[in-house]
Amino acid sequence: MATGGNPSPAEPHLVRQIGLWSGVAVVVGSTIGSGIFRSPASIAEKLPGPLPMLLVWVVGGLFVLCGALTLAEVGGAYPYSGGIYVFVREAYGRLPGFLFGWAQLVLIRPSAIGAVALVFGEYAFRLSGRAADDPNYAAFSSGLAVAAIVVVTAANALGVRLATSIQNLTTLAKTAGLLALIVLALAIGLPRSGGRFFTTEMPPGAFSPSFFGLALVSVLWAYDGWADCSFVGGEMANPRRNLPRAILIGTLVIIGVYLLANVAYLSVFSVSEIAGKEIIAADTMSALVGGFGLTFIVGTVMISTFGTLNGTMLTSPRIFFALAEDRLFFAPLAAVHARFRTPFVSVLLSGGLGVSFVIVAAAFRGSEAFTALTDAFVIGIVPFYALAVGSVFVFRARERRRAARPVEAAELPDSLVDPLDANHPATRVHAYDPPMRTPLFPVTPILFIGSTLLLLGNSLWDDGSRIPTVMALGVVALGVPIYRFTFGRGA
Repeated sequence: MATGGNPSPAEPHLVRQIGLWSGVAVVVGSTIGSGIFRSPASIAEKLPGPLPMLLVWVVGGLFVLCGALTLAEVGGAYPYSGGIYVFVREAYGRLPGFLFGWAQLVLIRPSAIGAVALVFGEYAFRLSGRAADDPNYAAFSSGLAVAAIVVVTAANALGVRLATSIQNLTTLAKTAGLLALIVLALAIGLPRSGGRFFTTEMPPGAFSPSFFGLALVSVLWAYDGWADCSFVGGEMANPRRNLPRAILIGTLVIIGVYLLANVAYLSVFSVSEIAGKEIIAADTMSALVGGFGLTFIVGTVMISTFGTLNGTMLTSPRIFFALAEDRLFFAPLAAVHARFRTPFVSVLLSGGLGVSFVIVAAAFRGSEAFTALTDAFVIGIVPFYALAVGSVFVFRARERRRAARPVEAAELPDSLVDPLDANHPATRVHAYDPPMRTPLFPVTPILFIGSTLLLLGNSLWDDGSRIPTVMALGVVALGVPIYRFTFGRGA
């Protein structure tokens, strides 16, 4: 079934069954995963004091909020499966839409799934009581990561209600665990340390804008997931109301929790101490309440990363599904299971790619696997976030032109039809009519786009990240000839 087609009544299709709070759980659960537990160590290595460390989380949060406010407008106007893919395709055409799907297929989603799964495996190994210097550490943690991917893949193939139930439960559990850490750190750690780790003094010349930009890469990795709810827009109930609200509520919750978590870490350890602790949450709880706290937070991180894996597996297959419906990917990826109403082929593909990345990363990078995966993910997704947010300018310009000259429905592209919405005729066509408008437009989207350009520029400028950045962008560019000789022929 191609997007814009009129499905047969007997043909399986996706169903709108995800409510507002399940949508919020997708945003929060997909975002709060491994980043807040793992990224502070690498961030602290790049920044000289607590003020820059907290500031980079504030700056990252403001940039993400600008993006969320913009995509709330665009997503409310186009609440279809595929989310960002739909926004990019409608604004710029089929080739940019294909490139987004191509990047998701070969780089972004596999590396995201692999990175989160590896953190799950590391913490699961820690829960067994064995240390990171164990000779079997890499093999066992990678095996546990693969097992987690297999479980969430199966759950998402078996039904959206099962997947959203897992998402809701794990989101509640991980948020409660983080809040417990925050409360204990402020109640026990802060009085014990006397707040001495919050000093504003820094060595002369210690602060580097370049290192701040690199730290921002890690922060944006931790924040990533704020836009994932858009990918399941085609399955959200009352999407014009619920999708924007889910994006905004979820993003605000994440920003608040992340800032409080960093305050909690700094209540117990100095920045230099945080830099040496790759499992900072576990070390913080261990310092606060001993062995029980360590076990508690390790279990929390396992639940957290498992929930993020589940959220990623819930959202990412909808990208491949939407591309296949538009005949930009292989047709079987648009298959919907007759009983479970899930894009099960796309789900199985996503799981398989994640497993492959875990195995390859563990084999070739060892302890550097996590950093390699997250760098590939962030650099691959950044240009498309900018395009998606920038689409608001294209849509508003079209809206003005249409207001000046009435357009017949036949002139609008077929892709504006929503074939999955059972509440409307399949032939329903609409112009750009968002349920909400971006505050402080055009400043809000410009700030977000500017942040992505600065991020890419900083990655290209820095000697250590230049080659991985060029390689990641090269993989994306490779999609152009692939499109021309495959799905784009005759277009």
